[in-house]
Amino acid sequence: MYAIFKSGGRQFEAKPGAVVKVNKLPGEVGEKVVLDQVLLLADGDQIEVGKPVLENVAVRGHIVEQGRDKKIVIFKHKKRKDYRKKQGHRQDFTAVLVDGIGMGAEQAEASLPQEEALPQAEE
Repeated sequence: MYAIFKSGGRQFEAKPGAVVKVNKLPGEVGEKVVLDQVLLLADGDQIEVGKPVLENVAVRGHIVEQGRDKKIVIFKHKKRKDYRKKQGHRQDFTAVLVDGIGMGAEQAEASLPQEEALPQAEE
């Protein structure tokens, strides 16, 4: 199962359990995120395509990192004109661990294999 969703003007592929680096989203590490602009949902041979987005389908996950990418160097020059300009840019990103994909919260969480529950300490 996978989904193609849109975030920050770009399209990304999400699979349950995978980490996706998207443009910066508000929130702290550990907070839950719902990405609801799903363009395509594929489950085996079944493929649903939105026109432009699928209704009631969302990618759910939680933030694992807020950071900045590597520096991109922009170098401009004009030959024989003594013109050189060097700029740099670092893009902010948010790394999201995909917990599930689906119609509702129960279906989205059911698409990810569940871990064994740890026993709670009684007070």
